[in-house]
Amino acid sequence: MGNSEDKKIVKLIPAYDSALAELIRENLKKSALDIPGTVYYDDNLNHLSDYYLADPQKRYYCIVLDEEDKLIGGIGLAECEFFENCCELQKLYLADSVKGSGFSYYLIAFIEHKASEMGYKKIYLETHDNLAAAIHVYEKCGYREIDRPKSVVHSGMTRFYIKELE
Repeated sequence: MGNSEDKKIVKLIPAYDSALAELIRENLKKSALDIPGTVYYDDNLNHLSDYYLADPQKRYYCIVLDEEDKLIGGIGLAECEFFENCCELQKLYLADSVKGSGFSYYLIAFIEHKASEMGYKKIYLETHDNLAAAIHVYEKCGYREIDRPKSVVHSGMTRFYIKELE
């Protein structure tokens, strides 16, 4: 995962909202996903801490550089109501400067552990064909592709995965 001594995982706080929204929008734009039906146009994207702090079944964690308190990535989870004992892995995004360093795997393992601690038995996620690197990571982490659930929120998503937690 690179040098983890200068990086830390912290819960999302309002001070990170604008940097997180910018990081997410940059990632989506580079993947041609700055389109309706993606998180790019979610009303709450500029204030994700409001969304994640309002409900104990929702969590979001940021990776920040200790020295500068600079946000370089994040991952979240929220209850998934259309599968039993299931949460949804949400908004895994990284700054370009740390992509390819193993952070995705680290964050996925981290959020799966949090999900298990919260009592979830499964974890679900939505992604898009344009995100080939992310799809590779999810499949390598044991997520299996499923048919599109009827209750999908982000209509622009094209790939759906689930994993049984240990």
